[in-house]
Amino acid sequence: MVLRKPFQRFFAVAVLAGCCSSIAAQQDATTQDKAPVQEAKLLSEPVFRVSKLLGEDKPLEQPAGDVTAKPDSGPAERVAANPLPAPKPAVAAHPLDNALHMAEDALQDLQTIRDYTATLVKRERYNDTLGEREFMKVKIRNERVVDGKQVPFSIYMRFVQPKAVSGREVIWVKGQNEGKILAHETGIITGFKTFHLDPDGMLAMRNNRHPIYEAGLENLVLKLIEKAERDKAAGLCKVEYRKGAKIKGRACTMISVTHDEQKAPYDFHNAQVFIDDELNIPIRYASYGWPSAPGEEAPLIEEYTYLEVQVNVGLTDKDFDPANEEYEFPGY
Repeated sequence: MVLRKPFQRFFAVAVLAGCCSSIAAQQDATTQDKAPVQEAKLLSEPVFRVSKLLGEDKPLEQPAGDVTAKPDSGPAERVAANPLPAPKPAVAAHPLDNALHMAEDALQDLQTIRDYTATLVKRERYNDTLGEREFMKVKIRNERVVDGKQVPFSIYMRFVQPKAVSGREVIWVKGQNEGKILAHETGIITGFKTFHLDPDGMLAMRNNRHPIYEAGLENLVLKLIEKAERDKAAGLCKVEYRKGAKIKGRACTMISVTHDEQKAPYDFHNAQVFIDDELNIPIRYASYGWPSAPGEEAPLIEEYTYLEVQVNVGLTDKDFDPANEEYEFPGY
């Protein structure tokens, strides 16, 4: 599917606000049991350390300031008798203004995506510990009204790597199953039962920075717009646009936002979003904290990468039913 407007305009905001849910990795989708080895190091590093991935294109221009109206072409006497008021001094645009306008406009285009599948790769820092990369096959259906029927926001995940979580399956459907996550592990002890978990509870949130209901591209954009407005009110930042980045061979436009000063409410030093140039959707988001000392490496906070995205594939209720014969939920 080709969306109406360029998503690289839209996701200029995505990088602006360190947020929500998937990571970097380079794994062949057809090889689920083979750890990714290519490009992983480059994907996990901040943009200022992966310049060789990026082109030398200049940053996109910020919108021009207000244009002062010119007086009409009437007689000089009329102009003198009715002088125009002196123009007000131009107000400098905030670096995030252009991105916010793009995002708010392009969000409507994102809403043309009913559903999608992908391989999601995520890595998160939790309690000052950086976890392993996790690979999972995902199906996501966006909340919509179709033919007068309310279709709920729906998520299915099957974990592929690392080995400790391989085989885990998770389903969450808004408004169903008493709001609980349906999940099962593998193994002798935990693989015999489907658990019903509170999405905000201790077990569901263990080693996770965000609850499952915040997952998905549409939720990501809404949250990032909210955070960008917050960061805009807090002060200035540096916004850069670069072409020529690649995520597992996919040509992307990378947008980077940097906060030099570590202060509230900023929750990242540098954040990046990579927009697939062909699909016009974001396929990677990453944020980094402030280095502990000048010259030190910026610590990764979280990163999420969507690989092999297929949009509007026609997902149905069966794709989010634990009784689906393709799934392995015990008791269904």
